[in-house]
Amino acid sequence: MLNLRAKMGPKVVTESLDWSTEPRLRALDRGLRRHGLYLRGGFHPRPADGIPALPDGTAARTVVLAGNAGGALWRAFRASCARLDRPDPLDHWLEGILGPAAAAAGAHLLLPNQGPPFPPLTDWARRADAVFSSPIRILIHPEFGLWHAYRGVFLFAKRLALPERVERANPCEACAARPCLNVCPAGAFPPDGFVAWRCHDHVVSAAGEACRTSGCLARRACPVGREYVYPRNAQAFHTAAFLHSVRQWLGSIA
Repeated sequence: MLNLRAKMGPKVVTESLDWSTEPRLRALDRGLRRHGLYLRGGFHPRPADGIPALPDGTAARTVVLAGNAGGALWRAFRASCARLDRPDPLDHWLEGILGPAAAAAGAHLLLPNQGPPFPPLTDWARRADAVFSSPIRILIHPEFGLWHAYRGVFLFAKRLALPERVERANPCEACAARPCLNVCPAGAFPPDGFVAWRCHDHVVSAAGEACRTSGCLARRACPVGREYVYPRNAQAFHTAAFLHSVRQWLGSIA
């Protein structure tokens, strides 16, 4: 079955919330899907959410998150972005997609890497979507497992009608084996958090080839959402980006 899935490629995401009550959100979702993205939910902010003010100083009254699951975004990115040797190519590509989309929808766009200060995207994702903290700290989705991400946040000045959030159970609570915690050769996932330098040092070593070329072993060990696993070259790309970020962080505290 695994070989068959590898030949078929990752499953295409067809999940869609009902945005029919807000034509601008329906059009936004439809346009993003051409690029392997889609609207993953939203919420009406409370003071505790820490939503920044809009450029004109007024408060945002609706927050909508865009993201991806599976390999569709990677395929769209590689089809339209031939060069990977420029700094942060995926971030630049996403900004080129999400920026015009936000302008067309009358929204202000926030990107995960804009900062400091950086948006508390994990907290906002929990407000907008049925996602949970996994044992390896990556947000897990009941269907997509660990193979999804949030790529942008749209802030609207008006209070827009949002689809009802679909509540689901945390899949980690039913997972007794927790293989994600048992396979990391670097011991980078102790109970008290993720140790980035351990992961980095192992991945760049000769022993880390499997992680370096095919992605995190702990992430790949999760049994949830196997049909949405990112393509191997996408995982290698994200691993290289992670290594670069860790080196920058280590350099800043040296």
